[in-house]
Amino acid sequence: MKFHATLVEGRLIRRYKRFLADVQMGEAVITAACPNTGSMMGCAEAGNRVWLSESDRATRKYRHTWEIVEVGKTLVGINTGLPNALVHEAIEGGAIPELAGYASIRREVPFGEERSRVDLLLERPGRPPCYVEVKNVTAAVTKGVALFPDCVSDRGAKHLRELIRLKAAGLRPVQMYCVQRGDVKEVRPADGIDVEYGRMLREAIAAGVEVLAYRARVTPTEVKLEKRIPVVCP
Repeated sequence: MKFHATLVEGRLIRRYKRFLADVQMGEAVITAACPNTGSMMGCAEAGNRVWLSESDRATRKYRHTWEIVEVGKTLVGINTGLPNALVHEAIEGGAIPELAGYASIRREVPFGEERSRVDLLLERPGRPPCYVEVKNVTAAVTKGVALFPDCVSDRGAKHLRELIRLKAAGLRPVQMYCVQRGDVKEVRPADGIDVEYGRMLREAIAAGVEVLAYRARVTPTEVKLEKRIPVVCP
């Protein structure tokens, strides 16, 4: 997925109130929208280089949106609004062979006993529908190991329960981790942060829910899913 316009570079001063970030851009300090509801563990250190998109829409309160942060020598995509589109694009482009062969893709389709919305619903006549729940992964504390979630995620655990029910009903549920950083080799549940999510993930795997993780290449011009990496539940 290519960014529509050139991103502008700055230095992070602080992230605050979850959805705001102050950024030094030359002599000016601007406030940008921060499109990430998690803790952004390891990705919100003052002084880090960041890249922002710009919008001229009159209805927007903040002109800039934080898209990328540099952590060490790695660029990390922090916008949680991108993963659904990234996965959708990758499926249509044949980059995720496990999800190939469907005729249509619908997004944000209501389903389940807990009033959920599935991120992507893949359909083809003669095949069970495939329900794909997408999660954005940015945290990596141990070298080469990405962690999810980076804060307690009751919503994430709810979605795993819904996927387990889909499997029991004879449908095809898939938990997809969209890893927006290129320096990791596997994804693990962050048991030290959210033990319930880790428990539910292991229960989902045992129930037959498919679990996939794909790593993206992140640059200031494009974010693109490129490589499958394992999900490890020790």
